Amino acid sequence: MIVTLRGVGLTVGGVALLATGFTFGYPELAVLGATAVIAQLHALIHAALRPRLSVTRSVEPDRVARGEGSTVTLTVRNTGRFGAATLVAHDQCGRAGQRATVAVPLLRLRPGTDTDVSYPVPTDRRGVVDVGPLQVTRRDPLGLVSVSRSHGDTARIWVYPKSHLIQAVPAGISRSLDGRLDRVPHGAITFDTLREYVIGDELRHVHWRTSAKVGELMVREHLDTSLPQLVVLLDDRAGSWADRDTTGSASFESACEAAASIVAAATREDLPVTLHLVTGPAAGGGRIRGAARALLDLLAEAEPAPGGDELLVTATSRLRQHRPGDTLIYLTGTAGLADLALVSGLKGPFPSVAVGVLGPRLATEPQPAGVLLLRAEDGEDFAAVWDGVARW
Repeated sequence: MIVTLRGVGLTVGGVALLATGFTFGYPELAVLGATAVIAQLHALIHAALRPRLSVTRSVEPDRVARGEGSTVTLTVRNTGRFGAATLVAHDQCGRAGQRATVAVPLLRLRPGTDTDVSYPVPTDRRGVVDVGPLQVTRRDPLGLVSVSRSHGDTARIWVYPKSHLIQAVPAGISRSLDGRLDRVPHGAITFDTLREYVIGDELRHVHWRTSAKVGELMVREHLDTSLPQLVVLLDDRAGSWADRDTTGSASFESACEAAASIVAAATREDLPVTLHLVTGPAAGGGRIRGAARALLDLLAEAEPAPGGDELLVTATSRLRQHRPGDTLIYLTGTAGLADLALVSGLKGPFPSVAVGVLGPRLATEPQPAGVLLLRAEDGEDFAAVWDGVARW
């Protein structure tokens, strides 16, 4: 509860008039002072009466690509029994540290009735937009006291980077019995893992021995080793993006678009793809189309973070140990060109390594040895360069 400047002035003036009237015998001043004090007390009581509101929030859709539309709809219901509610409400909307308020008019909301208010979510930038809770401000008619309360829950909207159409995908790699790595055009089905049985699985794939041990049906998951298993490593170190400032980095946004384009292409071809950030978080690893949402969520949440070479050393060591795929695509900025030797060292564990460098071209740029360089200025240019690769 906040007493406004008008309320403070009225209270101070009323007390002074009361004291002056009683001290010097001026009943008119005492009456004026008493009126001011009573008005302030009435304002405090009015503001203390909490309106009974029920707020329901819906977001449609809650995951969109940059520039697409998303709408928040608030349903506010007056659950009280007496009196219509005329309130000033504002909804919180925006990214962390950049949240704005959206006016929500609630005029003469009668008991037992509700009203719907909708507004568009800003999706002009990639990121995570938080909305809510609804802040309801109640004031007395004279504007002496103001009190704000939160109503309803919160919601989150993931704004994905824009993806560009990529036609080509790398060729698959299969390991032969004699230890050689062969590129093969046809499937080579092999056992991958065990998982729980779901309706529709063939009973001939049930692993009965394991099912007896765990007490539920377990089925064998097979993998076509000739299909490329893509691993995207996104450099989210702040120092790798030379154009980064307080508003962000256009080159980093282009790298996120490139990663989203790769994820979209792999999803269309039903290929396994994994996304790793240099700072540690990772997502993916399956061919289920719904799993692409986790990858895109990670891209929406990614932001350049402080860190040096040690983060890239840790990331490359982790990939070298686990080897989650056979084709590695490393995305970085022009300021990260000096660290490409660490990524080139993954040429052994990964048969195919590509380095995507996003950002304005420099006068002199180092050429990494043993890896495929994909040099592009933005996300659309990256898609064109990717499709122009003759052989991975």
